[in-house]
This record gives sequence, structure tokens and C-alpha cells, in this order.
Amino acid sequence: MQRTFVVDGIEVLVDGPLEGEGGPATETILMLHGWPDTHRLWDGQVAALSGQYRCARFTLPGFDLGKPRRPCPLDEMTSLIERIARLASPDRPVILMQHDWGSIFGTEFAQRHPQLVSRIVAVDVGDALTPEYRATLGLGAKLAIASYQLWLALAWRIGGKLGDGMSRRMAKAMRVPVEAADIGSQMNYPYYIAWTGAYGSYRHAATSMPGCPTLFIYGKRKPFMFHSGAWADKLNATPGSRAIGMETGHWPMREQAAEFNAAVQNWLAGG
Repeated sequence: MQRTFVVDGIEVLVDGPLEGEGGPATETILMLHGWPDTHRLWDGQVAALSGQYRCARFTLPGFDLGKPRRPCPLDEMTSLIERIARLASPDRPVILMQHDWGSIFGTEFAQRHPQLVSRIVAVDVGDALTPEYRATLGLGAKLAIASYQLWLALAWRIGGKLGDGMSRRMAKAMRVPVEAADIGSQMNYPYYIAWTGAYGSYRHAATSMPGCPTLFIYGKRKPFMFHSGAWADKLNATPGSRAIGMETGHWPMREQAAEFNAAVQNWLAGG
């Protein structure tokens, strides 16, 4: 059964056992997407997991093309996630499932409110803000990252049909598994904030991952990674945590949904 509630104009969808239905052991998985996705990114995971877990998801502020542009500062985003987490799971911490920019925002939330997070399933973006990660990048990778991010930041600044067209062209070049009609320049504000320091900037975003048990699933078929090998090795050496590479690109939850879901279910069950 699906229920909804609204926080600061953001509709939150909750699937799975109702309060009291699944007993006190029922945990809530709070799902955070990135660019250029919406809450629909997690449809396959909700279908697979909502029989055992309460699954809560929402579209990030500004990513709903049916609503006005809404650049969201880091403090505002973290506060929004906190309020949603407390409402979706009032009696126990949530499990975060996070991807792309959702991993950046989820990590910040978990660092600020560690008592509200029990475990993390991080997808394809790991220690991407650390000096250790940056040290692993060659010049080609650095130029590639700067090129696509600055293009998307410029598209956000331009906006309108031109900005939308720029965003869709970049998404096509990156083989993003999202329909072009569902992509718009208003989704690009995280890149604009990251590169310009506007709206409070992301310069003080948490660089280290929280210490709670973490499952990291990443795609191996990419021009460059969004994590360092040393960090993945550290996870695999930490009891309760694990790093798994899949033969996919940046969206393993879509490209190999069955394998992804099985890995998540096994880890959550203690396997």
C-alpha cells in the first residue's frame, strides 16, 4: 500500500507495511536520487523491497519539471531530509539508499544526524569529495569531469529551452537511462552551486563517509570512477560493510536491477 505526505512542498511516497503492520522490527529505507532523475529511479527497488521494508522516496527540490526552478542550499537540503526521515520513521533510524548527488546529500545528512541513520546503501558515488579520491584522477579524468559539470552548470544558468536542450544533449552523450522529455536544466543546480559557490556553496559538505555499516555498489564500465580503490578496500575490510563492483555504468539499479536488488537484500539480511 502506498501513502503520501508533504514536507515543504515536496511529496514523499511511502510503500510497504503500515505503522504497526510489520511489527517493531520494520525498518524504513529512505531513497535519495541524483541527476537527472526523480523518485521514479527507485521503482524497481521499491517493488523488490517494500514487502519487507518501508520504502520512502521523493523527488529532490527543483527536479520536478512540473514545478518552478528551486535551487536548494546544502543546509536546506539537509534539513528537508531530516524532517522526512523523522516523519517516515519516527521510532527508529532509517537505512539510506543514495545515488549520485543523493549520495552527497545523504552523506551530509548522516554526518550531521548519525543517530537517525543505521546503515547506508551507496550507489556509484563513494568518497568523491575527499583529497584521496582526487589524487587518483588523471588529467584526462579531471578534464572530463570538469567539462560535463561546467556544461550542466552553464545550462542551469541559461535556463529555458536552450538550457534544457543543452542538458538533454549532455544526457544523451552520457547515455543516461532517462527519457529526454523528463530532463530539464532546472535539475542542474547542484553543479552550478558546486562550481560557483552560489546559494551558500557546497564547499563545507562532508568529505568523509559516516562510520555506520555501508554497502557500496558501483558500476565498473565507466570512463572514471567516483570513488577511490583504497576506500572500497577499506569497506571490504570492515565488518558489516562491503563494496561490490557490477558490470554496469553509473546506474546499476536500472542496468542490472535483479542483481542489484539481490545484493541489497542479501546485505540487509546480514549476508
